[in-house]
Amino acid sequence: MDSVAKPRVKEVLPEAAWDVLEGDPGAVLVDVRTRSEWAFVGVPDLSALHHPLLQVEWAQLPNMSQNPRFVGEVLEQLGDHIPHTFLFLCRSGVRSEAGALAVQAHLAGMGQDAECINILGGFEGDLDENGHRGSKNGWKVAGLPWRQS
Repeated sequence: MDSVAKPRVKEVLPEAAWDVLEGDPGAVLVDVRTRSEWAFVGVPDLSALHHPLLQVEWAQLPNMSQNPRFVGEVLEQLGDHIPHTFLFLCRSGVRSEAGALAVQAHLAGMGQDAECINILGGFEGDLDENGHRGSKNGWKVAGLPWRQS
């Protein structure tokens, strides 16, 4: 058994993530899903909060290989401003945790103190008893704002 603890980031449910965004005007939401997911499944709609939505693929189709430029692309979209709080979202909460850890490690290496938070359940949530997403948990099931193209 491996006794070395894996690095962790804070995790919150989608409703708590919305509360963070509502209470912190500098917080940023990073959606790490694929372009196809953004286009066909939908994206969070943060227009009521006047927050940016960063869209940076953690893994890329067709073989879902890790995007080697992930952290660089996140930082490019931010420009000169590094927020104190990042929230990360994917389909179910797995890729977003990896993305949060990568950004947290990179910023720590730069001497930047930022909180990276993974959104549990992601955008679509876990599979239900019928093998379907979108009915058990996640951003959409929580009734949080979202839109499709």
